Amino acid sequence: MIADGAGRTPHRGRFRRMSPGRFLSWVVLWAFVLVTLFPFYWMLRTSLSNNRALFSDPASLLPVDFTWGGYRRVLGLSTAEEALAEGGSGASIKFWLYLRNSIIVATTITAGQVFFSAMAAYAFARLRWRGRDKVFFLFLTALMVPPIFIFLPNFELIKDLGLLNTFPGLVLPFFLMTPFAVFFLRQFFLNINREVEEAAMLDGAGHARIFFQLILPTSKAPMATLGILTFITAWNEYFWPLLVTDPTTDDARVLTVALGIFRSQTPQGSPDWAGLMAASLIAALPVIVLFALVGRRVVNSIQFTGVK
Repeated sequence: MIADGAGRTPHRGRFRRMSPGRFLSWVVLWAFVLVTLFPFYWMLRTSLSNNRALFSDPASLLPVDFTWGGYRRVLGLSTAEEALAEGGSGASIKFWLYLRNSIIVATTITAGQVFFSAMAAYAFARLRWRGRDKVFFLFLTALMVPPIFIFLPNFELIKDLGLLNTFPGLVLPFFLMTPFAVFFLRQFFLNINREVEEAAMLDGAGHARIFFQLILPTSKAPMATLGILTFITAWNEYFWPLLVTDPTTDDARVLTVALGIFRSQTPQGSPDWAGLMAASLIAALPVIVLFALVGRRVVNSIQFTGVK
């Protein structure tokens, strides 16, 4: 390694030039990272512990009586006798059915909400019509309404339509659009150069053709970002699926509701914490993988770069 003029290597000089304030900033940053990741580690440690022996050493940072039993119980790979021997409930868990239901619901909501929100955002951003800004302001006031306030009217509507305990009943309240999604895409559409759109109109393109062949291809990044955020929100939704599904059947039960029911099973007087943590980690895995693959795009797209 070639030293610089002062006889120090570049790397060594870089570390020596680090100010106390910069060093303190890195310490605080890593402290926040550890605090954020520790709950996930504790979930992993609990999921790999024997549920019967879990409370014999509650302060241990390592799994207590290491076993894969929690994951085997969740995936339905252990017998009732094996589950009871490790502190499980012994009840059958239809994990793959619940996983399939969650994927269907979250994917359908994401596809519908991104598409219809893009259409609404295009109308608010690129079309000129009387009262557009006033209607958009009225539309945005829905952001100030707590979601819990609309659950009861939506439930009555879904009940009257006969869609309780069905996938359409789970999807419809979130399928068309949300104020945040429309606002998010509208801000990006406003940054698209109007000269490109005007050139397309001179070539005879109508609004539908401009939307599908110009706006949508240009907006892949923000739409992908919105899709990821929508998928995560739909995947984690709990109260609405709990409200509209039948607790006695598994036909439309999603993972979040299934985890709540799994926690309520108390074979030894306390929940199967090892199995619950194993199920929670497996349920979170698709979202973690998705964000790991495209998380950088999410961060970059939120800056609303647009087309210059």
